[in-house]
Amino acid sequence: MTNIQNDKNYDFLDKFARDAKQAARKFSHLKSNEKNNALNRMAEALIDKMEMILAANAIDVKNAQQKKLAPALLDRLVLNSERLNNMAKAIHEVAELPDPVGDISNVRIRPNGLQVGRMRIPLGVIAMIYEARPNVTSDAAALCLKAGNAVILRGGSEAFQTNTAIIKILHQALESCHLPTAAITFIPTTERDAMVELLKLDQYIDLVIPRGGEGLIRFVAENSRIPVIKHYKGICHLYVDEDANLNIAMNLLIDGKLSRPGVCNALETLLVHEKIAENFLKTAGDLLKNQGVEIRGCQRTSQILPFAKIATDDDYATEYLGLIISVKVVNDMDEAIDHIGKFGSNHTEVIVTDHLPAAQRFIREVHSSVVAVNASSRFSDGGELGLGAEIGISTTKLHAYGPMGLEALTTQKFVLLGEGQTRHEIKTILNK
Repeated sequence: MTNIQNDKNYDFLDKFARDAKQAARKFSHLKSNEKNNALNRMAEALIDKMEMILAANAIDVKNAQQKKLAPALLDRLVLNSERLNNMAKAIHEVAELPDPVGDISNVRIRPNGLQVGRMRIPLGVIAMIYEARPNVTSDAAALCLKAGNAVILRGGSEAFQTNTAIIKILHQALESCHLPTAAITFIPTTERDAMVELLKLDQYIDLVIPRGGEGLIRFVAENSRIPVIKHYKGICHLYVDEDANLNIAMNLLIDGKLSRPGVCNALETLLVHEKIAENFLKTAGDLLKNQGVEIRGCQRTSQILPFAKIATDDDYATEYLGLIISVKVVNDMDEAIDHIGKFGSNHTEVIVTDHLPAAQRFIREVHSSVVAVNASSRFSDGGELGLGAEIGISTTKLHAYGPMGLEALTTQKFVLLGEGQTRHEIKTILNK
C-alpha cells in the first residue's frame, strides 16, 4: 500500500471512491456463502497475522503515550491477543448472521391482483471516519461486506500503523477469494483536508458514519455533501425509582460506571427518587468514592454526601468518559424524565423499578435509542443486542436509531409482480 501521508494532492480519492463503487456492484450480487467464505478467511487471517498487528499497534501506543492521548482514547487504541481474538470472533459471528440482502417482506395484493413487496438491497458505498479504534476497521469491513456494500475507511492518526496492518491482512484474505480489494478501501492519509475532499464525493459514496468524539462528528456533519449518521455523545442515565430493588440498582451502577468508563454506553448521570435517596446514596456514594469516582451532585445530593461537588447544568450536559458522575435527587419520575429530556443525548437510559406501570411509562415516554428496565446501560451494544458487530450508534431518528447492525446497512426497494396489469385502459389511451 502506498503511503501518501504528506501528499497534499487528493486526486487519488476520486479514483479510490470510483473503484469502491465498482466493487460495491460486485458485492451487491454475491451469494451469501461467497460473502461468508470471505469473512471467515478475514477472521482467520487476523489470528494468523496477530504478531504483525500487535507489533504495529505497539508503535501506535508508544506514540500515543508520548503525545499524552486521553485515557479513554488510549484504552480504545490498545490491542492485545484477547482483543484481537474478539475482533476475529466478531467477524465469524457476522458470517453466521442471516443475510438480509434479497429478503422480500410486506407483500400485499392490490385489488387489481398486482403483488407489491419490499426487497432489502445494499446501500452501496459507506465511508467510515473514526478515531483510535482499530477494531472498527475489521468490524466495519465485515458488516459492510456482509450487507453487500463496499466501505471506505478513514481512521485516525493515533491508529495509523495498526489500521494499515489490519487492512493489508484483510486485503490478502479478499485476494485469496478472488474478490476486489477495493471493497475495503483504506485512506492512507490522516490529513483533515483529505477528509473534507472525501466528504464531497456524493456521486460515489452513499452514507458517512463517523465514530469518535463530538468534535469529529460535528466536523463531518458540517462538511459533508453525503448523508451522515450522527452520534454526538453518550450521556447515559440511571434512574433509581422509589420502588427499585436497591441491590439491583447498585449492581447496575457499578457495571455502568466502573466496568469501562471511557465508552459511550457508560453511565454519566445518576438520578435517584427522593424517597430512597438517603438510603441508596450513602452506600453508593461511599462505594464510588472508594473507587476513585468524583461525584458532582445537586444541593440535596451534597446534603447526603458532603464530599460531593455541586453540579452545574454544564456537568449534567457533559459526557465525562472517565471517573466522574453527575447525581441528582428528583421528586418523582416526572422530574427524572424531564431531566433526561433536557440533558440526554438520545443514547441509553435505564430505570430500576419493581413497579410495572412505572417501567411501562418510562419505556413509553423516554425517547432515547435504547431504553432498559433493570438492566445495565452496557448492553447498549450491537453484539450484546444480537446484531453481531456493530458499525456505530445512531442518535438521529432517520434511517437507523440506536446500535446499527447488518439491516441498518441496507435499504428497501419496491418490487411489483404483475400479470400485465396497466393503470389505464390501453384502448382508451390509443383512442386519444
